[in-house]
Amino acid sequence: MAKYIGPKSKIARRFGEPIFGADKVLSKRNFPPGQHGNNRRRKQSEYGVMLAEKQKAKYTYGVLERQFRNMFDKAAQADGITGEVLLQSLESRLDNVVFRMGIAPTRAAARQLVGHKHIVVDGEVVNIPSYAVKPGQVIGVREKAKSLEVIDAALAGFNHSKYPWLEWDENTKSGKFLHKPERADIPENIKEQLIVELYSKA
Repeated sequence: MAKYIGPKSKIARRFGEPIFGADKVLSKRNFPPGQHGNNRRRKQSEYGVMLAEKQKAKYTYGVLERQFRNMFDKAAQADGITGEVLLQSLESRLDNVVFRMGIAPTRAAARQLVGHKHIVVDGEVVNIPSYAVKPGQVIGVREKAKSLEVIDAALAGFNHSKYPWLEWDENTKSGKFLHKPERADIPENIKEQLIVELYSKA
């Protein structure tokens, strides 16, 4: 599966946000990368602002262009507000749910756990990070993977109450996807309406 493997700190600096998680470089250099990054005063065009918002969403959730466009097209055809439906679809991806449940420290780590067959959905191994989790499904750690240090370290002290659409059972190292999250509950700093406007211009 294709994925972004470039320098993450540069991307985080471009948007001025730790979109891949805590970033020490960003705290030291909170300005765009490049030779003149600290001296740029050029105002972005309206199109540039919308494009940047789409790019931020793609990098945040680890989705490439074609996949992201397909998700948008499905959201546009679904009932509800297109931008919110898009974010709900991104939040429903298996790799993101694994991350939200605290099983992995980052979405990239969650994708790796899924790809290496450490995650089960309703008791069955699923190794497709983009798998769309449905309300009521139970996501857990495969029995032989429950002793992995990366999982124990991620779960240690994790506050599961942050995400009210998920229910976690520490004893079984599994959680239920109760329902798709409300927009107000999704913590990502993404202006989804700008993404909708961008694609409406295409």
